[in-house]
Amino acid sequence: MKKLDPEHWKRREAYEFFSNISDPFYMVTFRQDVTELYEYTKKHSLSFYYGMIWLCTKALNDIEAFRIGIKDEELVIYPYRRPSFTDLRKGEEQFYIVTTDMIDPIDEYCRMAAKQSMDQDCFIELNKETDDLIYFSCLPWIELTALTNERDRNDPKMKDDNIPHIAWGKYTRENDRIYLSISLEVNHRFIDGVHIGMFKERMDHYLETLAGESLPE
Repeated sequence: MKKLDPEHWKRREAYEFFSNISDPFYMVTFRQDVTELYEYTKKHSLSFYYGMIWLCTKALNDIEAFRIGIKDEELVIYPYRRPSFTDLRKGEEQFYIVTTDMIDPIDEYCRMAAKQSMDQDCFIELNKETDDLIYFSCLPWIELTALTNERDRNDPKMKDDNIPHIAWGKYTRENDRIYLSISLEVNHRFIDGVHIGMFKERMDHYLETLAGESLPE
């Protein structure tokens, strides 16, 4: 982790402008073709859910804006963000939250996430809940069109939260392709639409790599 010098930050004016807004968070939902990931995870007997978490984490970490945060009242750049996701065991109704490290390649991550999720015996491991995370959730029963997230509006430091929230719902098939809608909630103090566009471009890049079965690291 390194400190960011606000005096030489190109985004300084925008950051200061949105810092004066009581609720600087916004959400975007976009449709994503995930055929290559679906086919790869099925071929290699991996979880599509964990594969999606790996894909989104990999793409998001390529973009510095998503890795900027505030720690001890100073702007910092995290070297990477780690996934923290909701999970649900078969036959149960109560979800729980699993936080993992981020490792490559996708196969190793999916197996590690599955084992850690299966071994966890509590709702959440609070000692792992740090500021360098990405929050993931999934509603596989419905086609997602939008999703908001809970926030503690009584927390005076709420506006400093730059943890991205990513969610998706049920995937659909169209002409032999697999699509789902991805909801991304971010803090406008740090993230603009151009960064969301970059995120999608990086997802497309890693999906193309998976299609060639050349595992990105």
